[in-house]
Amino acid sequence: MAREGLASRLYAGEANVNVIGKRKIWFIVAAALVLLSVGSFAINQFHLGIEFAGGTSFSVPAKTTDGRTLTQAEASDAVERAIQSVDPNAEVGAAQEVSGIGGNGGSFTVRASAMTAQQAEAAKTALVEDLKVPSEAVSDDQVSAAWGGQVTRQALLGLVIFLVLVMVYLVVRFEWRMAVAAISSLLLDLIVTAGIYSLVGFEVTPSTVIGFLTILGYSLYDVVVVFDKVQENTRGITAGSTRTYSEAANLAVNQTLMRSINTGLVALLPVGGLLFIGAGLLGAGTLKDLGLVLFVGMGLGVLFSIMFAAPVLTALKDREPRIKAHTARVLARRAAIRSGDVAPRAERSGRNANVTESDEAPALASAAPRPGSRPTAKRNTNRSGRPGGAGNRPSGGNKRR
Repeated sequence: MAREGLASRLYAGEANVNVIGKRKIWFIVAAALVLLSVGSFAINQFHLGIEFAGGTSFSVPAKTTDGRTLTQAEASDAVERAIQSVDPNAEVGAAQEVSGIGGNGGSFTVRASAMTAQQAEAAKTALVEDLKVPSEAVSDDQVSAAWGGQVTRQALLGLVIFLVLVMVYLVVRFEWRMAVAAISSLLLDLIVTAGIYSLVGFEVTPSTVIGFLTILGYSLYDVVVVFDKVQENTRGITAGSTRTYSEAANLAVNQTLMRSINTGLVALLPVGGLLFIGAGLLGAGTLKDLGLVLFVGMGLGVLFSIMFAAPVLTALKDREPRIKAHTARVLARRAAIRSGDVAPRAERSGRNANVTESDEAPALASAAPRPGSRPTAKRNTNRSGRPGGAGNRPSGGNKRR
């Protein structure tokens, strides 16, 4: 027979991916990522763009009047010389090409620290003389930091409202423990994505804020998919004694693993094109901040919904008295099976009292189910303990005289 694919083996519980059983490892990894992100915040900090920090922006044409095409470095150096001729303490950032490709009718934008109107006009005059370009081709723009502060406040307000609505939805749809696990996964996604962004050193722009708000929806989708399957697998689990809550949750993770990976890859393909092709190869610098946030945040959202949200849920559920008692009962039953002891017939509640211990032993002789394995189907037995239905009659016996 041909070997089944990975997706089929995951859903059937044959891949043995023990995610929940290694939750301590995932918690340690998550704590390490948070510490690294906080360290990046403290050391590298965030490079605020002109919209948040305020400053002056100069627009320079990519082609001069003598037909020469400027590079990004040449445009940045020219603006730096012009600005420092007016204010030696002024800081200048790297040039970004905002229109046109390869200097074909394009222009460069160079951001600098805040200047007065007189200083900006003097710098623009020096820039025109240095580059030999028409005066109308060079422009400057003054940006106040107050606008960036307003954007930040509105973004934080939107984040808080989003988290509250998500919490209410998950409590109504599932339960409060699933809501706590989902919010924890979302916050971890935000913190680690922000840490990577700070480590890379890209400027924080309004596009960055939009990207952070966008990844929340993708992360929530992955978490809801996993939790919906967990709820399906654990419905009425305390009525049985063959599988713990953590094992049923691990089965749900296995069954949704390929779906999460596939949907994540499909979502990451266009975002990867935006980041690596648009910003990397074509030089569209205004896309790299949005592309980086989306690519990192969406990828981490898929991983954290599996490796963090589900383990946090099982850690919370294992503290619930009802689940704790059920887990103890399952483990005690397995210990008794391994030792060869079989519970008295009167204590076998929910099973046919006419089933003999010798008939019951083979069905119960298995130990704990493999990580991610599906429940085994129950066998139908008649009163005599043999498979079959009404057509199987007892053989022998005393006849009525």
